[in-house]
Amino acid sequence: MTAPSSRGWGLIWAVVGGAVLFAAILAVVVAATTSGPRPSPTGPAPSSATSAPANPLATGTSSPSATAIGGYVDDEVERNGWTPEPITTDRERYIRAALAAAATFDTQSATRDEWLRFLDTWFTPDTRYAESDRATELEAARLELRQSVALPESEWDSLAEESGRVAAGVDGEITYVLVPDDDSGDMSIGTADVVLTLTRSDGGSGELSYDETVRVSVQVLCGAGSVPTPNSAQQAGDCKVVRYFSEPLEP
Repeated sequence: MTAPSSRGWGLIWAVVGGAVLFAAILAVVVAATTSGPRPSPTGPAPSSATSAPANPLATGTSSPSATAIGGYVDDEVERNGWTPEPITTDRERYIRAALAAAATFDTQSATRDEWLRFLDTWFTPDTRYAESDRATELEAARLELRQSVALPESEWDSLAEESGRVAAGVDGEITYVLVPDDDSGDMSIGTADVVLTLTRSDGGSGELSYDETVRVSVQVLCGAGSVPTPNSAQQAGDCKVVRYFSEPLEP
């Protein structure tokens, strides 16, 4: 496995932060002209384990609905400006959604903490680790999302002051990297170009939108070891997120 060769989330969010100042300057110009005389990529080497995974996610029992299977865990989250989690065993469909979800939000519809708690529900424990270690590794993966992948709190606050939102989508093909020590063969690391469309107030009655592209990676588990979101139509075996990476991994 080679070292990351393209920029990751950190640089793209630095661009977002710099754009706050740009937008403020542009707003001032508009007003003036319209008035008379604004973490190592794969982590520590895990121990191989084939037993059924512990369930650190569970807070209740899963209640599958025949009409919801093949759809989404909760498509109503779109009202918050979020990407809904698909219920699928198709790793490509899931990876595209997972990469989009990590950078799709509306600062006016929900708080950053609410968005991050929603993303927590996408995760499943890493079954490569010993059962006793999975809860700890799960929390480490969620912490990595907060500290190295998601928009930093300070940039969120700046974007919120301008009624900002971001919509992300995968552009082009997904490339795959083998997951070390995955005896099950059910894990995949997918890397793709993600296009972020940032929209914010122009300081008047309109909005400014622009695109930025970042290449990023996510590790997913699509197999019997995955733990479904409690009280949802997901079932064991449906795809779930194991880890987001702050830098892209290439074959």
